[in-house]
Amino acid sequence: MAAGKLQQELKKRQPFASLAQEALLNLSRTTDRVQIQFDRLFRQHGLTPSQYNILRILRGEGKPLPILEIASRTVTVVPGITGLIDRLEQAGHVQRRRCTEDRRVVYVELQPSGLAALELLDPLVAGLEAELAQGLKADELQTLSRLLEKLRAGWPSDDSA
Repeated sequence: MAAGKLQQELKKRQPFASLAQEALLNLSRTTDRVQIQFDRLFRQHGLTPSQYNILRILRGEGKPLPILEIASRTVTVVPGITGLIDRLEQAGHVQRRRCTEDRRVVYVELQPSGLAALELLDPLVAGLEAELAQGLKADELQTLSRLLEKLRAGWPSDDSA
């Protein structure tokens, strides 16, 4: 069997140990390249991808959310959610409010500057997404999404993460 493109890119002399290894390394390499592009974009606007994700979650909900609810909705596991909220609050993008019924619960509310940051980033993010996905047709993107969902569905629950 001829060497795959990843094997050539990595200048790997021996074939991968399995198709699973090759596929997952391809996924990892692709994720890394995509993440680098988004990191650069968000850094130019004083945000991290996780902070951007939090702002989008709040905008999408349209009302304040408890911190733990925000953490449960993030795309990637966010171990330091409190620190991310701290930095967003210092930037004026969000505001915290304690629940009057249960003082242990802290709500986070999107502020006008956070909404303005999202409005500025929306077309830039859409452009980068289109640029990064330009090698695939719409049906291929849909197939890729379904395959990735199918892959994750076979994994143990990530509640312990």
